[in-house]
Amino acid sequence: MTSPWQGRRIPLSWMLLTRQPVRLFVALAGISFAGILMFMQLGFRDGLFDASVTVHRLFDADLVLISPRSASSVRMAGFPRRRLIQTLADPSVEGVTPVHWGLMLWRNPETRRNRAILALGFNPDDPFFLDPGLAEQTGVLKQKGRILFDRLSRPEFGPIADWYNDGKVVETEIAGNRVRVEGLVSLGTSFGADGNLLTSTETFLDLMPQKSPGGIEVGLIRLQPGTDPDLAVERLQQRLPDDVTVLTKQGFIDFEQNYWKSSTSIGFIFTLGAAMGFVVGCVIVYQVLYTDVSDHLPEYATLMAMGYRMSHLLGVVMREGFYLAALGYVPAYLAGQGLYWFVRDATKLPVGMDPARAITVLVMILVMCMLSSLLAMRRLIDADPAEIF
Repeated sequence: MTSPWQGRRIPLSWMLLTRQPVRLFVALAGISFAGILMFMQLGFRDGLFDASVTVHRLFDADLVLISPRSASSVRMAGFPRRRLIQTLADPSVEGVTPVHWGLMLWRNPETRRNRAILALGFNPDDPFFLDPGLAEQTGVLKQKGRILFDRLSRPEFGPIADWYNDGKVVETEIAGNRVRVEGLVSLGTSFGADGNLLTSTETFLDLMPQKSPGGIEVGLIRLQPGTDPDLAVERLQQRLPDDVTVLTKQGFIDFEQNYWKSSTSIGFIFTLGAAMGFVVGCVIVYQVLYTDVSDHLPEYATLMAMGYRMSHLLGVVMREGFYLAALGYVPAYLAGQGLYWFVRDATKLPVGMDPARAITVLVMILVMCMLSSLLAMRRLIDADPAEIF
């Protein structure tokens, strides 16, 4: 009877790995754990940076005017509104939108607990969002005391979206003032703000009377079609006093992301966590391969005595590392997908698998296993066939 394996060549490296299934399972579990750790740390880091500019990307603007004293979206300083009006003297400027930006105390209508929420105030007649669907909803803000609530806000603000969708009249207090929810928008939370709301300039100033009516925190500038934004920035920055900073829209996004990357320890912590996962994986794979080489030294010595070159035997160990990387990556990727879904559902942060991160972790696992293989090879290189026999 012909064997199903007859005529087939099974790689020596695969046979060595599968000879002890328990050891192989432990090794793959360790590699998968390291991969999951890297996926989670990098996912949290990238999710932080993406979430911090969710609102920024929605603005209908080519340029943005802010105060040089502003540090981030949660620490926006004000500047005179007239600076934004002065930009209209430039022929390349088509229109502007002044924006009030600040944190307010929102009272959960169910639990009566207060929580900080990010509020944006603007003239509902001015262009504000690129998304036509969002732009159409801003008309309801013309009535004083009306707001649009971000349905993606954390549940600690109350079941606002559920109540509104059920047809209930949703009212609550902000800084002691009564407001009514007239609609829902989808903006998204960030590490700096757990929720968002939109309102008119008039309502915003009523809710925050300490704000100067002549000051704003953000100025949106729309340019004439065909205008080079970078040249417009240089021209306006020269014309305006130094109490304002002119940025392109991408520059405004970079301004926010750079704050979280360089001015806080959050980005460093998540990157360090990914590095720790890489180190843990290296240690696990090294121990497995080193033990495997040590257990099979007589077999390696026999092959060397039969005339096999050292480079061939070293290739066997390298292929073992490659198999471990390939087999360990698959469960790490699948578990990462599941954990991203869980975190996204629990925190409303835009954490998800993207091709760049998937490839990055795959490369890190491959490097981790190949590096461990190189270190484990020292045991084989130092082996003396005469001593082994």
